[in-house]
Amino acid sequence: MSSFYQYIIVCSLLFFNSDYNQFNTINASKNTLTFDIINKNEVIGNLKATKTSTDTKTHYQSVTTISTKILKEIKVNYKYDVTYERNKLKKANVYIDVNNKPYADILTNWEVKHYQITKNDKKEKVVEDEINYATILLYFNEPFDIERCYSEQDGSFNTIVPLGNHTYKKINAKNHENIYYYKNGFLQKGEINGGLVKFEIIAQK
Repeated sequence: MSSFYQYIIVCSLLFFNSDYNQFNTINASKNTLTFDIINKNEVIGNLKATKTSTDTKTHYQSVTTISTKILKEIKVNYKYDVTYERNKLKKANVYIDVNNKPYADILTNWEVKHYQITKNDKKEKVVEDEINYATILLYFNEPFDIERCYSEQDGSFNTIVPLGNHTYKKINAKNHENIYYYKNGFLQKGEINGGLVKFEIIAQK
């Protein structure tokens, strides 16, 4: 093939990819929410959650950083990466480090007929029920008529109880209760029981 025809093919591919990327950009929407994390009236961290949607897929990501003192100074980072396709969970990864050292790496992955739950590269269990509502959606979607949600962090299902006035209680596998308050469908405030420490998350305006 002559160099001239090679040049034409390369230019055509570049032009096609440019149009394709532009099409994807036009058809993608992104929403970002930020929260302060508060303990005893003091801001101890922040949380940033993003939702990026295309025609059939939605990718959620949240990054949380907490710095506080429990007997000694401690810094915890949480990172969630969650992908839905046609309103069904396809993959969720939660990575946690404590004082800049790896602590936990939890993966939920759809494998044809079930979800495989892996913790720190070790297969833990299988979930056969289809997952439509996971905890990361609590930031973006008020849980109307939702009775349970999937915890990407521990691979279990949490119970959701409506309290009225756009307020909901979530009860996890350890029987810890979190309270969530909504306005216009978005989370405004959460009262979180983290076990060793309790805190609030407040939406920034």
